Amino acid sequence: MSNMDRDILLKRDQSFFDALVAGDLAVLEELLADDFVLVGVEDGAVADRKIVLDLMASGSLRFPQIHSFPDEAIVRVIGTVGIVVGRTGMNFTNPDGATFSAGSRYTHVYAADALGVWRLVSAQGTAIKA
Repeated sequence: MSNMDRDILLKRDQSFFDALVAGDLAVLEELLADDFVLVGVEDGAVADRKIVLDLMASGSLRFPQIHSFPDEAIVRVIGTVGIVVGRTGMNFTNPDGATFSAGSRYTHVYAADALGVWRLVSAQGTAIKA
């Protein structure tokens, strides 16, 4: 893997976090693959692309703050698949209005599309317990 691949994937990762905080649907629509799947850090619930975008659009799911630690990230590229394992500290509000804070380890899986653009196909977080 080249340093360029690492930099591109980490930039895509940061764009994802920034879009969640900003509620930027246009960026999320560009970043997320059509078959994107999210496994929630809090409860392990599975949500597809449409569910995530709908929750963000309605304001039901909000991320007031996400801190990432890219210097700690493990980045691997295998063919047209990129895998980022990293750490975040985040605050978010669930659709039921409950707020939640968590430190997490996450795995993001990216796939390069036909034009070589990395799209996020899967995201899973695991809470870091004290």
